[in-house]
Amino acid sequence: MKKNLICVSCPLGCPIEVEIENGEILSVTGNTCKRGDAYARDELTNPVRSLTTTVKLIGGNLPVVPVKSSKPVPKDKMFQCMELINEASIKAPVKIGDVVIKDILGSGADIVVTNPPFSLFRDLVKILIDNNKLFLNELRIYN
Repeated sequence: MKKNLICVSCPLGCPIEVEIENGEILSVTGNTCKRGDAYARDELTNPVRSLTTTVKLIGGNLPVVPVKSSKPVPKDKMFQCMELINEASIKAPVKIGDVVIKDILGSGADIVVTNPPFSLFRDLVKILIDNNKLFLNELRIYN
């Protein structure tokens, strides 16, 4: 049996063909680098994904804070991870890297806070206002 994949290890996006027989990978072709071979083998034997979502924020200016997995988690555990994350919450203030859930489902990945929305923008606006600087905020919408 042959399985076709698009490699996501680098921006090239090589079309890869993997030949499988009795659950064993016989060949990987179409990749232009060795990362493509490793990606294809991993994707067919132990697929993993990075997880990004939000967690409830208690006592903050916003109701949620963005989080991600510190490393990819097994693809077949994504829904179980989301069930745990949906039950979780964290108290404000938070900073990048704060651990919300340690070693989720024994995967070795922590769920950590990423950049709280607009955190740097708020700091910039405060500096501008404190120093009586004029500024223009321009919003462009493209269709």
